[in-house]
Amino acid sequence: MNAPLPDAVRRALEHITLDDKYTLDRGRAFMSGVQALVRLPMLQRQRDRAAGLDTAGFISGYRGSPLGTYDQSLWAAKKHLAEHRIVFQPGVNEELAATAVWGTQQLDLFPQTKRHDGVFGIWYGKGPGVDRCIDVFKHANMAGTARHGGVLAIAGDDHIAKSSTAAHQSDHVFKACGMPVFFPSTVQEILDHGLHAIALSRYAGVWSGMKTIQEVVESSSSVSVDPDRVDILLPEDFQMPPGGLHIRWPDAPLEQEARLMDHKWYAALAYIRANRLNHNVVEGPNDRFGLIASGKAYNDLRQALHDLGLDDDTCRTLGVRVHKVGVVWPLEASITRQFAQGLQEILVVEEKRQMIEYQLKEELYNWRADVRPNVLGKFDEPDGDQSGGEWSMPNPSQNWLLRAKADLTPSIIARAVARRLKRLGVPADVAARMDERLRVIDAREQALAAQAKTPVGERTPWFCSGCPHNTSTRVPEGSRALAGIGCHYMATWMDRDTVTFSQMGGEGVAWVGQAPFTTDAHVFANLGDGTYFHSGLLAIRQSIASGVNITYKILYNDAVAMTGGQRVGERPEGHSVPQIMQTLVAEGVAKLVIVTDDPAKYTGVALAPGVTVHHRDELDAIQRQFRALKGTTAIIYDQTCATEKRRRRKRGLMADPAKRVVINEAVCEGCGDCSVQSNCLSVEPVETEFGRKRRINQNSCNKDFSCVKGFCPSFVTVEGGQLRKPQRQKKGDLAALPPLPEPALPVAESAWGIVVAGVGGTGVITIGQILGMAAHLEGKGVVTQDAAGLAQKGGATWSHIQIANRPEAIFTTKVDTAQADLVIACDPLVAAQRPTLATMQPGRTWVALNRHGAPTASLVRNPDWQFPEAGCDGALERAVGAQGLGAFDAEQAATELLGDSIYANPLLLGYAWQHGRIPLGRAAILRAMELNGVQVAANQAAFEWGRRCAHDPSGVRSLFAAQKVIQIVRRPSLDETIARRTEFLSAYQNAAYAEQYRAFVARVREAEAPLSSTRLTEAVAQGLFKLMAYKDEYEVARLHADAAFAAKIGEMFDGEVKLVHHFAPPILGKTDAQGRPVKQAFGPWMHKALPWLAKLKFLRGTAFDPFGRTEERRTERALIQEYRASVEALLARLSKERLDTAVEIARLPLEIRGFGHVKAANLEKVRAKWLALMGAWRD
Repeated sequence: MNAPLPDAVRRALEHITLDDKYTLDRGRAFMSGVQALVRLPMLQRQRDRAAGLDTAGFISGYRGSPLGTYDQSLWAAKKHLAEHRIVFQPGVNEELAATAVWGTQQLDLFPQTKRHDGVFGIWYGKGPGVDRCIDVFKHANMAGTARHGGVLAIAGDDHIAKSSTAAHQSDHVFKACGMPVFFPSTVQEILDHGLHAIALSRYAGVWSGMKTIQEVVESSSSVSVDPDRVDILLPEDFQMPPGGLHIRWPDAPLEQEARLMDHKWYAALAYIRANRLNHNVVEGPNDRFGLIASGKAYNDLRQALHDLGLDDDTCRTLGVRVHKVGVVWPLEASITRQFAQGLQEILVVEEKRQMIEYQLKEELYNWRADVRPNVLGKFDEPDGDQSGGEWSMPNPSQNWLLRAKADLTPSIIARAVARRLKRLGVPADVAARMDERLRVIDAREQALAAQAKTPVGERTPWFCSGCPHNTSTRVPEGSRALAGIGCHYMATWMDRDTVTFSQMGGEGVAWVGQAPFTTDAHVFANLGDGTYFHSGLLAIRQSIASGVNITYKILYNDAVAMTGGQRVGERPEGHSVPQIMQTLVAEGVAKLVIVTDDPAKYTGVALAPGVTVHHRDELDAIQRQFRALKGTTAIIYDQTCATEKRRRRKRGLMADPAKRVVINEAVCEGCGDCSVQSNCLSVEPVETEFGRKRRINQNSCNKDFSCVKGFCPSFVTVEGGQLRKPQRQKKGDLAALPPLPEPALPVAESAWGIVVAGVGGTGVITIGQILGMAAHLEGKGVVTQDAAGLAQKGGATWSHIQIANRPEAIFTTKVDTAQADLVIACDPLVAAQRPTLATMQPGRTWVALNRHGAPTASLVRNPDWQFPEAGCDGALERAVGAQGLGAFDAEQAATELLGDSIYANPLLLGYAWQHGRIPLGRAAILRAMELNGVQVAANQAAFEWGRRCAHDPSGVRSLFAAQKVIQIVRRPSLDETIARRTEFLSAYQNAAYAEQYRAFVARVREAEAPLSSTRLTEAVAQGLFKLMAYKDEYEVARLHADAAFAAKIGEMFDGEVKLVHHFAPPILGKTDAQGRPVKQAFGPWMHKALPWLAKLKFLRGTAFDPFGRTEERRTERALIQEYRASVEALLARLSKERLDTAVEIARLPLEIRGFGHVKAANLEKVRAKWLALMGAWRD
């Protein structure tokens, strides 16, 4: 039993709120790096007010990962910002936003009209946005800042191109613009460095840059929000020039340049020097080896030293000096030389291209050789080589020490530190400790290399269920498309003939350079509505000017979906399709049409001459027409983002149609054409006694209805009524159950590493935030870091949480190689991927595994795809051992006990907690759930049920229908298989027809008996049944009219419903442009007519069968005879040696799935195999 809660923790549980991050005057608040950037201008305003200054703030920029949610966070804090006179105005693009921020400093040029002593400005943007702003940054930085203004430019860098089309590193761009570059390593430093950056900007008259990366800005921790925490010192050793350094008018360009180069940079250096923004963290009197780092690399270095057993005292004993750089450019020389004094060697630890290393070498170059240390960084020094290092080698990349590509990890840094320290010489016991850590890293890497030889697959990021891009990014056969920036970029790895991409705003312009030199006559280009408003219109203008034949598909989904669903147009009302239409017509596109899922909404809308509106079903025909036209044309594809639709429907801002799609599994053939047509992950497999079929996941379905286009009569739309909400098990009343013992919790003296691995959009990040808040409530040190997948839903997602009794015990934001104490595996496939496996270590890591395997995007194109359950289990067991794995089906338990699978993750959290794997009290976790404010009671109940699943799994299983599960899973015997299919065929046609089946299978069984096998019999029992029970009009009618389907609808829906069927009757003969039959909707009258049609089954195959004369029906009847003849041939020469081939042939009918042209295509593939196998059999 755990001790009673300390008073401080009890008070925290009672008083801490989520709003503390913006409202707490002083003390500690839990917040993310992005939220710290929201709090930063408020702190600046507080400090100004305390100093007697009347200031205001202005923020502008453009969203992009890892700052993709900054604007949303600013909007959410609008009330708090307004109280501090801070104005947020998002930019149309980064360049214009930077220009607006420049304007805030120009207010000092008009003293007679300015309303405040000064306005400080904050600009933000993703790395490519920094590149885009170089011209503005150079101009504004040379012009200068206002005395009581100041500017901070925040760059969001993606070092590993996790959610970008290219890796980027903004510090070099800031340097090129002459802007000092801050690089915070923690959420706390975002606040502290941010205040210093604005102060430096005011003092030196320059813009300050701040580099943030995902591992820092998307991490969360408990930080101090005291406004007077940072003690700012103004330099006493710098002489200000006459007139100062601030903005003025008039101001000639060369005078600006001279002021920047003669004074501003050196004023900035004086500020850095006065405030010791670069400083030694560890030092001793006899230091010989120096380590210098900044930002994330500093965190990783500290973790590497800890892992190698090199704590601060050991470092001092060994003579290791550690230097932390807060401002990476310009690198202040006097501080740097003090750091280097007396050292033999310095290792520079920094990610990406050299920034500190080259400055360090330059600053030390003119020192005497006897005091100048050896400096290494990116490249190692080969033994005995004195040739001069990097630039003297033909290819120095053969000697990477701390690579410039991708990123660095504590493990990579540990290797480098150990290598260089050993070269200098260390005691044997220290070397042994370092070698032990390196052996752990080596063992993990070897295990990962072995695992890579048998991969289990991955969760490829995919469009959300019902995403407009599922349809809009298709191109006609024979055409190709160029990709753009946004969610639709994912079309490049789908079957969309979409190859190559451009930077944001350059969409389609590559074709201007290709068109004169290729035989291709035309291309399509995808252009998102957000990009169009940002800069894409200029790309269209360029294409029009060059006269190339290109069709722009402007994908208007009414939201900037990639970064969280912001409105298009950077204004409250957004940017509409009619506005885009008018602009494109004015620009001179040759032809323009609007394609939409709802043409009726354009009734009464004034359209430009020649512009027409079409249903999305006409997209293929329209694209075929457009690719034959000359000049630049445009299609505006108008359909709201599916995830945004879901949000708006939940908030009552958009009508939620009382319409659902249901698949009659008895009719379904499992061909997968519905997945092909919809590209949708809500179409899931379901295993039945007659093989794999499809069903719609009603929880994730966003009501796009494009799956209905699959050429299959199994689809029924249910109109009216309400989807029945799952009912919780009455047997599972927590209050009626005895209390559980509380486990002994870990003592986290060092960082306790937890990794939550799962699927994007399922609450993985929420688990991390709950644990982070719970640790904050208990006053513990905590850092959480969210590593979201590229897709909002469907991609792999991780949350890293590190908890310690003291904040100082946590060094980095991510759990490193072999450092996880707990892995909460919400999804087996993500858990078995390399990023998760790398954190595991046998004997240390315990895995709480949800065994439920949700389908992946592989199912869209491969109807036979199977979830690699055994592969995942094997990978995890090899990683942690059988004793390190606790597993159960959390989704099934959540559904049975709480009525919804959505509670699987908090249930798994409770399971891990009860096993004693989380160093946090139950009260804090439950309070964190309460503060989260979403389905509080249900999530808390899920946590408690998870505890019971850990403590008494058999008791919990007894509360729900385990027998039902066993019935579904149990494989029927051969006799049961034959009997069930015989019964089915009697209902299908008559007893005589069924007897033909039974007798033929019995004959096969008799012939196979001498081989002591039933494999061929089983194959024939399934294969012959598949052919004999072909689904013609009578059978489809019978299955839809069956009482079992009516019961299913009754179980799923409450209220009065009407059923609409979707058929393509051959007698109506309606076809599309490719000559394929077109499905049509038939109202409730059809459902009433189906029983009557089913009764006409006696006409099947007779001269009076109105449907039996079609090519499809004649082929189906002929296949039965062909198959029987083939099996007769197999029986004539059957032997043990030939049994495998016989079974393969007998199972071929199971691959002939679908209806109409889909079935014909599958039959064509099967026939080729059939003929080849039978030919080989007869030889």
